[in-house]
Amino acid sequence: MGSGMDPVDLPIPAVIKPVELWTGKQLFSVLVRPNANVRVYLNLTVTEKSYTSTKTEDGREMEAMCPNDGFVYFRNSVLIAGQLGKATLGNGNKNGLYSVLLRDYKPHAAAACMNRLAKLSAQWIGNHGFSIGISDVQPSGNLREEKEKIIKEGYEKCYGQIKLFNEGQLQLIPGSDAAQSLESGITSVLNNIRDQTGKLCMQKLHWRNSPLIMSQCGSKGSAINISQMVACVGQQSVGGCRAPNGFIDRSLPHFPRGVKTPAAKGFVASSFYSGLSPTEFFFHTMGGREGLVDTAVKTADTGYLSRRLTKVMEDLCVQYDKTVRNASGCILQFCYGDDGMDPAVMEGKDGAPLDLPRLFLKAKATCPAGKNEYVSPDQVSEIVRRRLSEPDMTPEAGCSAGFKTSLEEFLDEYVESFRKKHEIFMFDDDQIPAWKEKIVQNIAGVTSRQLEVFLDTCISRYHSKKIEGGTAIGIIGAQSICEPATQMTLKTFHFAGVASMNITLGVPRIKEILDAVKNIHTPIITAALECDTNEKSARVVAGRIERTSLGQIAESIQIVMTARSASIVITLDMSMIQDAHLSVDANVVKESILQIRGIKLKSENIKVLDVRKLEVFPAETDRNKLYFRLHSLKNMLPSITVRGINTVKRVVINNEKEAKTNHKKYKLFAEGRGLLEVLGTEGVDGCRTTSNDVMEVQRTLGIEAARVCIIEEIKSTMKQHGMNIDCRHMICVGDVMTYMGEVLGLTRFGAKKMEKSVIALASFEQVADHLFNGCVNGRVDAVRGVSECIIMGVPIRVGTGMFNIREGGFSGSGAHDSNVELHYGPG
Repeated sequence: MGSGMDPVDLPIPAVIKPVELWTGKQLFSVLVRPNANVRVYLNLTVTEKSYTSTKTEDGREMEAMCPNDGFVYFRNSVLIAGQLGKATLGNGNKNGLYSVLLRDYKPHAAAACMNRLAKLSAQWIGNHGFSIGISDVQPSGNLREEKEKIIKEGYEKCYGQIKLFNEGQLQLIPGSDAAQSLESGITSVLNNIRDQTGKLCMQKLHWRNSPLIMSQCGSKGSAINISQMVACVGQQSVGGCRAPNGFIDRSLPHFPRGVKTPAAKGFVASSFYSGLSPTEFFFHTMGGREGLVDTAVKTADTGYLSRRLTKVMEDLCVQYDKTVRNASGCILQFCYGDDGMDPAVMEGKDGAPLDLPRLFLKAKATCPAGKNEYVSPDQVSEIVRRRLSEPDMTPEAGCSAGFKTSLEEFLDEYVESFRKKHEIFMFDDDQIPAWKEKIVQNIAGVTSRQLEVFLDTCISRYHSKKIEGGTAIGIIGAQSICEPATQMTLKTFHFAGVASMNITLGVPRIKEILDAVKNIHTPIITAALECDTNEKSARVVAGRIERTSLGQIAESIQIVMTARSASIVITLDMSMIQDAHLSVDANVVKESILQIRGIKLKSENIKVLDVRKLEVFPAETDRNKLYFRLHSLKNMLPSITVRGINTVKRVVINNEKEAKTNHKKYKLFAEGRGLLEVLGTEGVDGCRTTSNDVMEVQRTLGIEAARVCIIEEIKSTMKQHGMNIDCRHMICVGDVMTYMGEVLGLTRFGAKKMEKSVIALASFEQVADHLFNGCVNGRVDAVRGVSECIIMGVPIRVGTGMFNIREGGFSGSGAHDSNVELHYGPG
């Protein structure tokens, strides 16, 4: 693994008799620290892809006891547990092996370790080889039987649902009709078959199986890929649904009409090893074609999106007073990302500056207790309070309140966990023996020296992570959002926990947000409830919000004609009204009818007969037109809104279990617009209610709420696709879109309103128009932005171009002494 000249200290063998033997884990310990002169003490914990948690009887998690050896634990450069895979060695992971070496021991240590591993890997692959043959994807007889059993069980469930549907007894999903509920149920069962066969393959294949090894270590492939090769290709989807009908009432002429069985709607039971039947092959090509088309369309969309975002944000730069300004000097942020930290060097989860648990582990490992006394929990609090009151922890020294709070909270958690461990270990003794106390202190305690080293390390690192003046954060932010957007593959996703509600996600959703579209595809209001633990109260509030028409709650609407009068009698279905928890009777219906403008009815035209019956008399006096008027009234009445908000199509009740209490919490998803009306609905907690429609949020709650909405929507869309982007980039985009006091899309129209210079606008779109308007209006261009400087050949005022260089006390011919100005117009 070295050059041959590097000294290597062999560790003590793991097995001494009958012959000296070393383990692979010891090999990795040598790889990180080959000899005693290498002062690299790596302390690191990472959960690999194969990690599964194991818990003790009292609920404590035993991380290092993972049955798959998926918990990687380095202590002082010794690999104690775990198999190293992509999460530790690759992935660009901020908590991976090389990232930690880079931060703790500078680039040389990381590069040397990388070099040793590369040489070792090449040597091993050269000696042993690693290849895939047809035998690797050949299922055993036992696996084949198990697969057939899983598919048979799945098919029986599907047939059972189809039978219930045909008999009209299928239980409906909220917000869906019988056909949609059937499709949703069958799709769920068939997707589960693929997941089950994937798990089966991972269990049954030999541990030396090459595809299995590749999947487990994270280099390529997944359980589904292996399952498709070995066991079952699974359900093919087109537009997020099963195969559509290409012929009359059937997908292919090979099946009877109206059949909804798995095989007739695109389920491929064969594997790629066994080969697909002709119909299965055809369905597979349908799914494949959609993937190709989607990729081609998405590439063009994200390319153009990337160009627009880059163009609008290219001028943004951190100044030396810590503010973020554009080329014309407008302030967008008083402190970049609200804390002035550099996203590129963040370590912790969710963009936190430091990975505090790892640094605490490192401080305890590299500073042995020795003769130092362990400190009590009360002393910990005192040392922390004293250190955090020093000058380098004041706001003037550039320390944010958030960092102080995170440090205090982390150490409070440590104190709490120490007390718990102390109680668990000491529960059987009244008088604690000294040896027991010593063991607990060694496992969970901390000395004053370790605590001081930890605090000093955290504080010095925090101050080194501040963003420098001149950083072009605009272009960095634009690329940080656009690059992951280019990698997004799927267009839509099911709403979390609600099978019936499809919402726009992926590239189309990112486009909607950044273009500030007025009418988004699927507006959804997430309404929090004042009483969120009771399902009945959730149903009552849902009834107040969801639009209920007269046609939905009426048992009959009939024209009654006698010799003297003609009217329409409406009979309400009271049992259905009670089931839906709607407070509706004949008087409520009367008021609803009177509020409709086009009907021209007065109070005396509507007669309430009893609670469930009312009679409507037309206001028409001309007997010749009476019959026509009656029928037009009868056609109009079913669509009248009796309860709820007109613009809300449907409301779905969602419940989630809380991790701590295990209680169900209810909230409502309202599909449609009407945020103001929802906020004013009795039973809705307005302070926790949100909408995904940025423009409606701006109209209802103002520009600050719209900014937060933009940031949260980008964040949630990226998270759905498993992409973690630093929040500071999203905050930057939110500020660019809202700093003018209105929500501006990142389009040619939005750019025009952002008061950009003539050249900057002309270099984007509609070149001739902008140059012509600039000339006609005699506009002056200060040539300060990035595009203008490049076009005019002037140094850009970003990074090292922000300042001039003084020479011998005089202002030299610096970058901006020749203040270039362009004047448009005659002369």
